Amino acid sequence: MARFILIRPGATDFDEQGRMKGCLDMPLSTTGRSQVEKIVAELAAVEIDAIVSSPCESAVETANSLAQTRGLKVRIVDCLRNLDHGLWHGKLIEEVRRTQPRVYKQGQDCPLHLCPPGGESIRQAQERVMKEINRLAKQASTGSVALVIPDPLASIVHSMLEGEELRDLWKSETDAGRWELIEAGS
Repeated sequence: MARFILIRPGATDFDEQGRMKGCLDMPLSTTGRSQVEKIVAELAAVEIDAIVSSPCESAVETANSLAQTRGLKVRIVDCLRNLDHGLWHGKLIEEVRRTQPRVYKQGQDCPLHLCPPGGESIRQAQERVMKEINRLAKQASTGSVALVIPDPLASIVHSMLEGEELRDLWKSETDAGRWELIEAGS
């Protein structure tokens, strides 16, 4: 059984503002840095054999903070980059709710086929990360891998590992600074 510690990086300014950052590269905010300190402290007694990170700045900062306390190197994996929101990058979630109520409702109820203009769908993101997650599960069949991935991609990975249907894209869009342990069969 592979153990994944799925870590959502600390918050960025966009997370705090309720904006979609998608694959925009943003540093941690002051709140985000505090969240990362808390995550590192909470995980101090948890065994971690490897740390794999999304290439975005907030994820790399979070992963490096965790790695420093353990003497591990962070492996940055490009296919774990966050969802491409296309023309929605930087848009307020509330603005989508007000101006595109049907699209917003689809993102809540069944986001699998939702695709922002010029971006990628949840299904495309799943296909992009599936091979890497399966590879990591095989490599870590008896160990623990920390995955540092921002939302909404972290929620997509969570649903894949748990075999659950993804719900409410908007709720996960600005979810930051937390971790969870997931045991997955290889």
